[in-house]
Amino acid sequence: MKSIQSVPAKLYTWAALVVQIKRWRLKNNRIVFTNGVFDIIHEGHISSLSEAASFGDILIVGVNSDASVKRLKGPTRPVNSEQARSLVLASIVVTDAVVIFEEDTPRELITALMPDVLVKGGDYTVEQIAGAKEVMENGGEVKLSAIVPGISTTGIIEKMKNQ
Repeated sequence: MKSIQSVPAKLYTWAALVVQIKRWRLKNNRIVFTNGVFDIIHEGHISSLSEAASFGDILIVGVNSDASVKRLKGPTRPVNSEQARSLVLASIVVTDAVVIFEEDTPRELITALMPDVLVKGGDYTVEQIAGAKEVMENGGEVKLSAIVPGISTTGIIEKMKNQ
């Protein structure tokens, strides 16, 4: 069972996380990485994060920066700031580390961290996952997590608009 860490202790810069990963590896921990916008946390996110955590000892969650989300999803997103989204993710028990990335994909971050397991939702194929090639070339694995049907942040936002 995971021990409960303080939330601020789970929020990392890239540089600090690279150092922390070295510490975790010294203890032979299996490092798992997943990423996303996580704008409005819903049951699909919790399911995906829980499944990702089951693939190793340490779960790192990469979060798109506000600027990245605007480029990817449009000017009305994100609903919640990168700080708010990171804080919520850090509050989830299965999460061990949260890091924000500025790019549109986490490829550079994944290459810097080089996790043992890279996890993305089952609505992707391995070929579509940023960083998958690099992780597999380094001897790591890429896994697809199950999607909860009918649940998405975009769907939740649309539902709210129509009420």
